[in-house]
Parts: sequence; structure tokens; C-alpha cells
Amino acid sequence: MSSYKKKPSAENKIGLLFPDSIRIGVVVSEWHPEITEALYFGAEKILIHNGIKKENILRKNVSGSFELPLGAQQLTDKTKGIVCLGCVIKGETDHYQFICDAVANGIMNVGLKSNIPVSFGVLTTDTAEQAKERAGGIFGNKGEEAAEAVLKMISNR
Repeated sequence: MSSYKKKPSAENKIGLLFPDSIRIGVVVSEWHPEITEALYFGAEKILIHNGIKKENILRKNVSGSFELPLGAQQLTDKTKGIVCLGCVIKGETDHYQFICDAVANGIMNVGLKSNIPVSFGVLTTDTAEQAKERAGGIFGNKGEEAAEAVLKMISNR
């Protein structure tokens, strides 16, 4: 167990102004829904708290983390930024490494090819307990951090 202290939740506004019409995509893996739903609600909270209208948050569900890059790519022409949320928990085979590599590279490539911010809010953990600790537990909510990263990148464009 790590000795890190709980990271505070991102409760403060980022301090940026966004037009009322700005749309943000959030792609959510349906695998490990107890984790990914917590990540989604964290991301949604940050987006709304920073002035993004709820109706302008375009949620797209995909079956698993491997499908996140394609889901993100399908939203690139409809949004100013995309938050990708998923969870990959290590198993007994090499499958974990192949999935993690493919998802990370795929998400990065969507951002590079589309020239819009695409954040990596994918937990890659050894256990379900570690994932829960990062989806609203003692290490905060990585969905919040992924949403904040997209908003900051949009503001720097």
C-alpha cells in the first residue's frame, strides 16, 4: 500500500471562460462499470462546475477500453475536446499489456490526428481495489483530472 495522502478533489473552477455552445465528448468504457461510472460522474462534475452545459456533454459508451480510441474518433468533428474514461485491471496473462499499449497509443493518435485535446482517463491497475482508490477513493478521482486536462488544453489553443 502506498503512503501517499488523499489527493483533494478538484472542487475549484479552473478560472477559464468557455462559450455557452462548447461541446465536450466523454467516452466511457462499459467494462468495470462500478469504476467507469464513478470516473464519469467526476468528469461531468468538473465540466459543469467550469461552465460546460450538461446538454453539451456528449457521452458515448463503448464496450471496453480497447474501443475508447474509436469512440473518441467518432466525436472529433462534434466537440472541442474529448475525455476518455476506462479501467484495465491486470490479470494472469499478457493481455493486460497489449490492451494498455493499444489504448494509450490509440487515444494519443486520435488527439494528434484531429488536433483537438483528448485526455487519457484510463486506470491501469493491478487490482480492483487500486482502481476504486482512483475513482473517488483515497487517491481522488482521475475522471475529474482528465476533464480538467481537456479544459486546460482547450484554453491554450
